Amino acid sequence: MVAIVKVNQWPEELVIMTLAGIELRYLITEMNTQVKDYYVSNIYGISRTSLLFKLHHSEKPDLLVMFSTFGLWVTGIKINQMEENRLVKRLRNDLLRSKITEIKQLGSERIVYVTFSGFDQEFILVGEFFGDGNIILCNKEMKILSLLHSIDVRHRKLAVGLDYVPPPSSGLNVLDVTRENIEEIKTSSAPVVRWVGRTLGLPGKYAEEIVRASNLNPDKLGNTISDKEIDDIFQATKNLIDKIITGNHDAYIIRDVKNPDVIPVPLGDMSQRHNAVKVSSFMEGLDSLFSENLLEHGKSSQSTTANQKIVELEHKLEEQNKAILLVKERSNAISSVAKAILEMSYTGITSIEDPSIQPLLEKYNAHTARESGIFLINIIGEKIKVDPQSSIQAIASSLFNESKKQMRATDTINVEKKKTEKSLELVKKQASIAQDSIVFAVQKKKEWFERYRWFITSDGRLAIGGRDSSSNSAVIRKHLNKNDMVFHAEIVGSPFFLLRESKEGDLASVKEVSQATVCFSRAWKAGIYGLNAYWVKPEQIKTAAPSGQFIAKGSFIVEGSRNFVQVTTLQLAIGLYEKDESYLLMCGTPQAIKKNCIYYITIEPSGVDMAEFAKKVKLEFMKFKDKEDIVKAISIDDFTRVLPTGESHIVEAGHGEAYY
Repeated sequence: MVAIVKVNQWPEELVIMTLAGIELRYLITEMNTQVKDYYVSNIYGISRTSLLFKLHHSEKPDLLVMFSTFGLWVTGIKINQMEENRLVKRLRNDLLRSKITEIKQLGSERIVYVTFSGFDQEFILVGEFFGDGNIILCNKEMKILSLLHSIDVRHRKLAVGLDYVPPPSSGLNVLDVTRENIEEIKTSSAPVVRWVGRTLGLPGKYAEEIVRASNLNPDKLGNTISDKEIDDIFQATKNLIDKIITGNHDAYIIRDVKNPDVIPVPLGDMSQRHNAVKVSSFMEGLDSLFSENLLEHGKSSQSTTANQKIVELEHKLEEQNKAILLVKERSNAISSVAKAILEMSYTGITSIEDPSIQPLLEKYNAHTARESGIFLINIIGEKIKVDPQSSIQAIASSLFNESKKQMRATDTINVEKKKTEKSLELVKKQASIAQDSIVFAVQKKKEWFERYRWFITSDGRLAIGGRDSSSNSAVIRKHLNKNDMVFHAEIVGSPFFLLRESKEGDLASVKEVSQATVCFSRAWKAGIYGLNAYWVKPEQIKTAAPSGQFIAKGSFIVEGSRNFVQVTTLQLAIGLYEKDESYLLMCGTPQAIKKNCIYYITIEPSGVDMAEFAKKVKLEFMKFKDKEDIVKAISIDDFTRVLPTGESHIVEAGHGEAYY
């Protein structure tokens, strides 16, 4: 089950766990239930071979699904982009806002088809989780639109424009295994454990467990197996497969340095495995181990690229140092020769061609020569042209000038050397930053009310409101209790808000929820001031229209008298709210937010659009240095989600009462 992936995809030392077909069947069954009615709100590239799908539902918490070349799973960890992924742009164009309508497996193969539907179109994303793995986008006719790796081998060819063809089947579908299939072992002379693994296409760990559960010697030969033992093998196989694919799990992570693994069921006596750690679910264990692998790959990838650049710059720096030493050596040698022949002139020698000068030149690894009729002095490889008719003093002066010229060349090399040193320092710093930038955020389990508009009033009451027609409907149909107050604004395009477990004496809460109801209505976008809100009791809300009439989704009939509240201002605040050692973004009236939050920003209508304003709000929150790391981990999407619809601007910011 463990494979070392090729160097061109993964670092040689990084061992990646792969999924077995029966494990994949469980994941697909589980995920089909979890992703039902979700749509794709975003797609992120994590690495060259991994994608992260963010799924949204109007009434349920967002889901994250990792789709990689070695598997797909629901994840609680959001990893920052580590490398470019060439599929992201195409997948965003075709799959955003579409729903996952089906996830299915090809037999018991490690091949999955994920069907996306929306806007009268259908796309199928194929995951091949074997070998190097592949991710292939097809239309509903299975024509390839884009893919991670093109393939051209004897039995099939994959490229854009061709029809997708799966590889030849690996043999028996273990999910449909029969006793007759097992009986074929009698025709084999192979050890039983090897036959089970090879014939059923199971990893060695599961083949060993089947043989152990059958009370057989794993080395027993197939052609010596009795009918009773065949029954035992068949039953053990069915039991193991049923446990895995139905989710009857007792999962463990095996933290082995060379062979890390996650097992959905105990294999043998787990008390003897000191590197086994029990986890709450197989999916959670996979997420933990696979995410660790992705992070390690990212760090290794960043290190490899940076290290190559560092080696290149260090080599360049070494060559520059050598060049400086060589130039200095030549300069000094030329200067020494100049001094020596100048001293010779004091003895009465007047010509450079005087035979008595040759032994002196040889002492300094120099000699005179003629090349193409030109007279030269060769000093440790540096050929200097001189006029033999000149005086010894003139020639010495010429050599001194050449020595200085050589020395000046070191200045140029030193300038380049400093540039190299600066580049080297920068690359090392960038490598360190790149390593640190490969981070992940654990996606905390959201509170049930976070799927709606919500805030805590200054009286300590929870208020929730709809975001759109679907959540408006859910607020009333799912969460309205007999002790709640129901709020609505006197404008088309208003949310319904509930003040939970409220009393008519909670005057501050009534005013705050009235203001929030108006601010989260169409009034904010249109800049309409002076509207009324009203509240009614739960029994006044009717979810069905009178006979012969129709009410739109998210709308309800209000019967009886209404209690009106004048709202004179359009003003909201966004706050950082601490709850059970977690931090949530809360948006409500300034009074409520200042009361309950440790930091707040007050906002009013007009200014910049939601997407741009969310960035401004996050930057403002980043000024709150005490919780800078907390704010940094909150996504722009989360900031956008709490904002009212329309343009906004910041009025003030500061510490709330919960800070002190």
